[in-house]
Amino acid sequence: MESHEKMGKIAVEPRDLVDVNLELENTKTNGVNVRSKSKQLKDLDDLFPYIGDFGWYQRILFILMIPYAFFFAFVYFSQIFMTVVPAEHWCFVQELENLSVEERRHLSIPQNQNEYEKCLVYDVNWTKVLASGDMTPNTTWPKKKCQGKWEFNFTDVPYETIATQLGWVCDKDEYPATAQAIFFCGSILGGLIFGWIADKFGRIPAIVGTNMAGFIAGIGTAFSNSFWSFCVCRFLAGLAYDNCFIIMYIVVVEYVGPKWRTFVANMSIAVYFTFAACLLPWIALAVADWKIYTLITSVPLVLSIFTPCLVPESARWLISQGRIDEALAILKKCERINRKKIPDEIVQEFKETATEIAKAEQEIKNYSVIDLFKTPRLRRHSLLLVVFWMCIAMVFDGHVRNVGSLGLDIFLTFTVATATEFPADVLLILILDVLGRRWLAFASLVLSGLFSFLATAVPHGLPSASLAIIGRFSVNISFNIGMQYAAELLPTVVRAQGLALIHIMGYVATILVPYIVYLATISPIIPLLILGAIGIFGGCLCLFLPESMGKDMPQTIQDGEEYGRDQRFWDFPFCKR
Repeated sequence: MESHEKMGKIAVEPRDLVDVNLELENTKTNGVNVRSKSKQLKDLDDLFPYIGDFGWYQRILFILMIPYAFFFAFVYFSQIFMTVVPAEHWCFVQELENLSVEERRHLSIPQNQNEYEKCLVYDVNWTKVLASGDMTPNTTWPKKKCQGKWEFNFTDVPYETIATQLGWVCDKDEYPATAQAIFFCGSILGGLIFGWIADKFGRIPAIVGTNMAGFIAGIGTAFSNSFWSFCVCRFLAGLAYDNCFIIMYIVVVEYVGPKWRTFVANMSIAVYFTFAACLLPWIALAVADWKIYTLITSVPLVLSIFTPCLVPESARWLISQGRIDEALAILKKCERINRKKIPDEIVQEFKETATEIAKAEQEIKNYSVIDLFKTPRLRRHSLLLVVFWMCIAMVFDGHVRNVGSLGLDIFLTFTVATATEFPADVLLILILDVLGRRWLAFASLVLSGLFSFLATAVPHGLPSASLAIIGRFSVNISFNIGMQYAAELLPTVVRAQGLALIHIMGYVATILVPYIVYLATISPIIPLLILGAIGIFGGCLCLFLPESMGKDMPQTIQDGEEYGRDQRFWDFPFCKR
């Protein structure tokens, strides 16, 4: 989710990740950070000693991420609880409506191994059966498929959903999966549209636009009365995924000093996103009405209209557009709130540097994503990153949506599984720069696959669910690593376009996930087997990528081609340390 999608659930506009891992080029004199006179001001990052790395201005922005993280969780996960179907359902026979539920089910529904059929009913003249007074079913009666209406046992899902109201079971039981796949189709278009808006008109208009799309689509969803109207609304809701948070995430991260970025990037997901996601099932249970639930999770997105009043435009974007005075005005506001002071000579030098950065941005536009595939080693790395990210996206989303097939209460299981985001993010903050990207990505994704396999080898229920949740914990770590790893390996001149390609291919891959989870209707172990295989395959791909920990990020295409050439397969960065 990292991210996100976290560092993994990341960037509609990945251009802003270019400098995420660059360190300030400072020396320390008498406890005060000052620039070495031998070094020129080269980047926006070099201003942080003068405006503050993580002062009150940045802390306020960090707090302002809360509503957008909630919006992201609501857009991403809400459909699960709109379309969930109780485990038990059977045909409704109109002629028997005056009987009790147990009486009419016993009389009209065939049994298979002491369990009532979900999609078959006896095909007899019920008026004659009632007139005979014999309430004992005859197993030799002919059978037919249910037609029109079902009854549900609302014990495990104690409220009506759109799926139960419209009968999305039996021959229509793939409808929720299809609607979710259409949602991800919308996310592909949303990534392109709002990525373009963010680049053309700025990050703030894109933030407002994507959240308003989610708001309008969510309201429409609550009034859907057919499968196709629901699908149209979910497609439009997909426009907001995951742009409703990630653009804000990027803006905040770039206003934070380099040494604080890992903390801000991961803790915003670990705390805000995780808490919001964990709330969702309990909101659904509390209101016990899928339409009200949909409104509760959609209406708050309208608050995004206040974004221009509260959130600054991206200084990096303003500089890239040549609007240097506007960028400097924002930085001076940061300086004032943080009670810092930028010396006049630094301001002048920054203006000169910003002009050069704006020119460099124009030169970068001469490159395209095709340049990633023109040279052999860079082409191999690019393809590996694309497939690696697709595997991560599928395994992560598969574990999210498979909670209903684990044999336990879906609301509690979803909450516990989602809560694994927090320890995964905290652990990553502690170990990512110790163990490195390559081996940690390999280990976490392969472990996710192995635990998915183990979950199929133990009894269905608590043992299986526990192992599957550990698999979810492991893939959370992989998800957080994924896009950061790509940002560090791709050359600067095509990094934005390369990350956008990888991100969109992740959307494409997740279109298949609802159908993988749907296979649980055949056997609950099938989704776990598929997710396990994808996880192990994706993890092994990491080993053919170079390690990026502690390395300078490549700038040119030639740098990308040569990157990691001096490394060996069995290099372990933590051993060298």
